Amino acid sequence: MTSQKIVTAFKKSSASQGGQQECVEVAHTADGGRAVRDSKDPAAGLQFYGPDHWAAFIDGVKAGTFGG
Repeated sequence: MTSQKIVTAFKKSSASQGGQQECVEVAHTADGGRAVRDSKDPAAGLQFYGPDHWAAFIDGVKAGTFGG
């Protein structure tokens, strides 16, 4: 089960500062996973990812799996 206890403040990527309209913010959860929300509408809800899923996502980003 993924922890839904958020233990840090939400942060937006420095790459998305200034003019970017499609941004997310990420916070750490108690189990080492992450909580993600839309920076334009934080009240719209959160998505939670456990530590293993988050690590796999980051590995995919670094490997260029998602394009861009």
